Amino acid sequence: MRVQIAIIGAGPAGLLLGQLLARAGIDAIVIEQRSPDHVLGRIRAGVLEQVAVDLLDEAGVGARMHAEGLVHEGFELGFNGGRQRIDLAGLTGGKRVMVYGQTELTRDLMDARAAAGLPTVYGAQDVSIHDFGGERPRVRYLKDGVWQEIVCDFIAGCDGYHGVCRASVPQGALSIYERVYPFGWLGLLSDTPPVSEELIYSSHPRGFALCSMRSRSRSRYYVQCSLDDKVAQWSDAMFWDELRRRLDPRAAASLVTGPSIEKSIAPLRSFVAEPLRFGRLFLAGDAAHIVPPTGAKGLNLAASDVRYLSRALVEFYAGSSSGIDHYSENCLRRIWKAERFSWWMTTLLHRFPGTSGFDQKLQEAELDYLVHSTAAQAALAENYAGLPF
Repeated sequence: MRVQIAIIGAGPAGLLLGQLLARAGIDAIVIEQRSPDHVLGRIRAGVLEQVAVDLLDEAGVGARMHAEGLVHEGFELGFNGGRQRIDLAGLTGGKRVMVYGQTELTRDLMDARAAAGLPTVYGAQDVSIHDFGGERPRVRYLKDGVWQEIVCDFIAGCDGYHGVCRASVPQGALSIYERVYPFGWLGLLSDTPPVSEELIYSSHPRGFALCSMRSRSRSRYYVQCSLDDKVAQWSDAMFWDELRRRLDPRAAASLVTGPSIEKSIAPLRSFVAEPLRFGRLFLAGDAAHIVPPTGAKGLNLAASDVRYLSRALVEFYAGSSSGIDHYSENCLRRIWKAERFSWWMTTLLHRFPGTSGFDQKLQEAELDYLVHSTAAQAALAENYAGLPF
């Protein structure tokens, strides 16, 4: 089979890239190791910057997001028993974020691809990529017991942190930058109304907590936990009790509890692989970078990569290689700013094992500075709502 672009991975990055390329008349196939149900079963964040919202509109898949998503003009920081609202719209000249679950976003992209009759291969086993240093890259995979081969112009590696694309880069060609944090997030999803109309990021002596939502009737909550913790150790009642302890009295009193739909523990890490281009192979999304979820940048960074890559490929077929030649440096400039912000938010709000009294006082001073400095709040709001391209 011959196509222009082979996209490895049917997560949001791969599907969004495929949709944008299709609308530009570029022939692409999406190849995914897992089943559609498995892809949709991944519970992920859902805070979208305006840049990501605009890109989904450009791809023609924004209708349900605008109908069901929740537009937020701010969020709240909780500490010392109170809360400080960060007015995103007021501090950034009108920028907002959209709360819309990644599962729903992925479903919209899947439905749009199926409706257009665009080729997607699910359940592809033993995927391997070849000859991406030359002009005829190839993708091989096993499907229903039969080996298949795709010949293409370019390969887009949107297959995540554990995917085959980054692992196929020759040893020594990659530079890896990584920080692993000494704690995780225990997350609980429940069909209960959110405790607040906006997200609450809470810093507490017992550890960080986050009150988020997927809709007006479905909530997502997190508490900082040890990396040694197991989900089985945490009953629903234990989770709700611990969350209450880490919230201000008003939020704790308003919390509506209920049975969990899903519980999981996610470790936190910062990770960047450089460069993002190797001949005719491009890395995008989690294949290239991971951020701790504190700054809500993971999905937005993936959308940023896809924006650069889709435009670069459209330019290439129009006769210019400038976009693909500068793809890596353009992405990395934005990636490292998001890494910095996510690291800063993580260190600002979490309790680190072995933290000294001096470090704790610095954290408290930083939070106090945010409360009393409009300039500091503006910098936080600018980064959270999304930096310009």
